[in-house]
Amino acid sequence: MALTETTEYDKIEVVGLYKAVQVRKATVIKKDGAELARSFERYVLNAGLLDASDNLVDTDLSGEPAEVSSICTAVWTTDVKAAWKAKLIADKPA
Repeated sequence: MALTETTEYDKIEVVGLYKAVQVRKATVIKKDGAELARSFERYVLNAGLLDASDNLVDTDLSGEPAEVSSICTAVWTTDVKAAWKAKLIADKPA
């Protein structure tokens, strides 16, 4: 009777003008190969954040699985990052 726990990144979606990457991570518990439970966690990645000088600091993808990191790298082009930076600056409180 062996219990195992695995993690699957089972849904990765790119949405919106600024190419936000939505990720669904599933934690799967199995007993002797038969699935007992599955739970989900969702999170969103954006191209970056502004620093104190309004420079865009890229999102750190080092902790993400390769498939998530690859998608982010592909969709967050220079143009997308520039538009995201402009939006962040425009949304800052006066």
